Amino acid sequence: MYKGTLIPIGGNEDKGAGEHEAEFVKDGILSQVVQEGGGSDCNILVVSTASMIPREVARNYKRALKKLGCTNINVYNITKRKNCDKKSVQKLFQNADCVFFTGGDQSRIVDLIANTPVHDIIFKRLTNENLVLAGTSAGAMSMSKEMIMGGSSIECLTKGAVKMREGMGYIEDMIIDSHFINRGRFGRLAEAVAKFPDLIGIGLGEDTGLVIKGNEFRVIGSGMVIVLDPSDLTHNNHEILDEGLPMSMAHLTTHILADGDRFLIDKRAIEVLPLEVYEHQ
Repeated sequence: MYKGTLIPIGGNEDKGAGEHEAEFVKDGILSQVVQEGGGSDCNILVVSTASMIPREVARNYKRALKKLGCTNINVYNITKRKNCDKKSVQKLFQNADCVFFTGGDQSRIVDLIANTPVHDIIFKRLTNENLVLAGTSAGAMSMSKEMIMGGSSIECLTKGAVKMREGMGYIEDMIIDSHFINRGRFGRLAEAVAKFPDLIGIGLGEDTGLVIKGNEFRVIGSGMVIVLDPSDLTHNNHEILDEGLPMSMAHLTTHILADGDRFLIDKRAIEVLPLEVYEHQ
C-alpha cells in the first residue's frame, strides 16, 4: 500500500478559462491536485512526455497553475529513455511534491519511462513518502498495470478490438479509461475487464477524477465515473472466442459515481453521498 496519493483524471479538465475562473480556483480538479500536494507553495513537476505538442500543453498547465497561486512549477518533456539516466532529471522527480503527467499517447510514457531510474524514483516515493502522482487522459491511463493502449469504441465488444499492453504499474487492481462518456468507451472497457476479470474497470468522464488513498478512492470533478466490476460474473465467453466475434457477459456490476462518492477497492463496495447533501447544493 502506498503512503502517497494517486489522482487519475479523465481529460479536458477545467483550466480556469472564461467566466468560471472563481469556481476553478475554489473547487476545480487542478485546485484539488494542488491541495493534495501541499498547497500553492508545493513543488509541482509537469511532465508533457505523452503529448505531440509538449511545449503548448506545458504552457497551458503552467498558466492554469499560476492562477491557483502556484509559483514553484517545473516542466520537463522526456524525449529519450536516456534522459531518465541524467541526475538533473532524476532530481526533478526526487524534489517534486506533485508529479503531473499530461495527456497525449499513453504508450509514449511507457516506452520512454518504464523500467528506468525515474520510474524507480516514482515507485519508491509513492511507497514511502506523501508524493502526489496525478495524470490526465493518457497520463491517467498509463498508471494501470494492464493498460488500454487503443481500440475503436465502435468495434469494441468484439474480441480483440481493445488493444492492451503493460502500463506503468502504479495501479494494479484497476484498468483506467479516459474521456469515457464523451467518446463512448463503454465497449472497450467492458472488453478489457472481460480479458482481465480479476480487475476493476474505471471509466473516467472528462473534468472528473479519483483521489486514491490506500484501499479507497473518492470521486472529484464535474462529471461521472463508471465502475465496471466483473467479480460476480456468471458468464464470460471472452477466453473461448475467436478474434472478431461478439462477446457476451452476464452479471457485470456497474456503478455510476459522482463528486464526493467513494469506492472501497478491496471490498468492492460503494459509499455514495446521502441525498440530503444534493438537496442543499
